[in-house]
Amino acid sequence: MKKTYSLLVLFIAFVMSAASFAADVRDVRLWRAPDHTRVVFDLSRPADYQVFQLNDPERLVVDIQKTNLKKLPSNLDFQDTPVSRMRHGVRNGGDLRVVFDLSQQVKVRSFMLKASGELHDRLVIDFHEKEKQARTVKKAVDITSDRRPVVIAIDAGHGGEDPGAIGPGRLYEKHVVLEIAKELQRLFNTTKGYKAELVRTGDYYVGLRQRRDIARKMQADLFVSVHADAFTNAKASGSSVYALSQRGATSASAAFLARTENDSDLVGGVSLSDKDDILAGVLTDLSMTASLDASLRIGSNVLSEMGQMSKLHSRRVEQAAFAVLKSPDIPSILVETGFISNPGEAKNLATNWYRAKMARAIFNGIDNHFKRSPPP
Repeated sequence: MKKTYSLLVLFIAFVMSAASFAADVRDVRLWRAPDHTRVVFDLSRPADYQVFQLNDPERLVVDIQKTNLKKLPSNLDFQDTPVSRMRHGVRNGGDLRVVFDLSQQVKVRSFMLKASGELHDRLVIDFHEKEKQARTVKKAVDITSDRRPVVIAIDAGHGGEDPGAIGPGRLYEKHVVLEIAKELQRLFNTTKGYKAELVRTGDYYVGLRQRRDIARKMQADLFVSVHADAFTNAKASGSSVYALSQRGATSASAAFLARTENDSDLVGGVSLSDKDDILAGVLTDLSMTASLDASLRIGSNVLSEMGQMSKLHSRRVEQAAFAVLKSPDIPSILVETGFISNPGEAKNLATNWYRAKMARAIFNGIDNHFKRSPPP
């Protein structure tokens, strides 16, 4: 009897121990982008998983090992997505099985993201519609005309699953910068001689290289990435502007030449496919040098305007190897509109009037540059 009791205690301890190592799904979230739908599972700890697709009817099955899900959130809206329904159940006694019923064929991409800051471990599932082309950008340049608008690509940083920095009162950088970007677009598009397009138009994530590619498809004369800074010290404050560093420019040129996609055959409108490696390298370096020089001049103009309405964190254009700035033939700047981690600046960035004022300063700086140095 004593031996049976001991075995029972050990079994209960084993079950409790196994349960303690199981992951819990804390939330399920949905993001809709122009060319794909993203579903994110917030997990209490990392978990192994596998996905596979079934046909007739179309569906995606996701098995997450040793994971619990009590119930699905009631606020998931799958309208205008390839997912018609999502259901779940228990498999093998302790694994979670989630089934997505699909209305069309999709290409699926999945990956785990490690916990970072306030974000938990996450399982990300992307549904790319095969019937819908990736977001196309209307070319703003009419090469048959003697005159054309100056094309501005405006990139609101972060988005979707990536909130960026989070300020007091859970003020998300991704929301702040999208509002500034929209106002900046409005200013350009109501001014004769400009055409502005947003890289992301809503709350969804766009990959860093994809942001540059979208700007190139626009045939942009300038790429502007809008952000809000953050630091561990809440006293840090001020706006700043970044251009690409020399080291970043060198690595970007090498990476560009190493790409084999068709869209990398042109740099500054010049074909590289019929040039030898040395000449192609020289042309790319010349283009990058010219773009970097223009970036620094434009950034200096923007800083000057921003300094008239806000404190500056740095009075000169800083340089860093930010991925979004690595276009070899498009002048590119990254604007930090203030420190969202600073309570005073976060309070300003949360207001429409300050965001409009910041957008106006960025616009004025860029406009001043192109009035003096219009593109060909």
